[in-house]
Amino acid sequence: MARLPLITSKDQVAPEHHAVVDSIIASRGALHGPFNTFLHSPEIAERIAHLGAYVRFEGSLDMRVRVLAAMTVAREFEALYVWGAQTGSARRQNVPETTITAIRDNRSDGVPAEDLAIIEFTRTLLRKHRVDDATFAAMLARFGSDQLIQLTSAIGYYSLLSMTVNACEMDPAPGAELLQTG
Repeated sequence: MARLPLITSKDQVAPEHHAVVDSIIASRGALHGPFNTFLHSPEIAERIAHLGAYVRFEGSLDMRVRVLAAMTVAREFEALYVWGAQTGSARRQNVPETTITAIRDNRSDGVPAEDLAIIEFTRTLLRKHRVDDATFAAMLARFGSDQLIQLTSAIGYYSLLSMTVNACEMDPAPGAELLQTG
């Protein structure tokens, strides 16, 4: 159960912050997920929503790459809400079940090399807080500097979401795939 009351309508925030709520709803279709918590600090919610809109919807980084990074972040942080949100997206991006299972189980076997590079880059950055020169060079050659920064920023964005849902103990959305932790 969430540690903070979930903000699900703009009536729950001060009138001077109604525009923030309206903006979040306009870009995402509804108030849900971490934004139900972020709105306890409307200024933070507004700034995160702006970054998230770019990371999730507007950037030029391939959506499949984004979802692989997001799922890996969710697994590394054991972020139940984020995992549940990302597995559906992964399936819509035709990520094979073997890859989803490998990420969930912290394995690498059976993952196509192109996907594994994203997963390992994300795992390494989160676990060691940096990547080696060869890994960086390979990602730079694959993506170029702009998309490499977009990927790294997506990892940071999903880390922020994961930390927030974990600190606030947000449950996965109803019907979302559950991540077994422990």
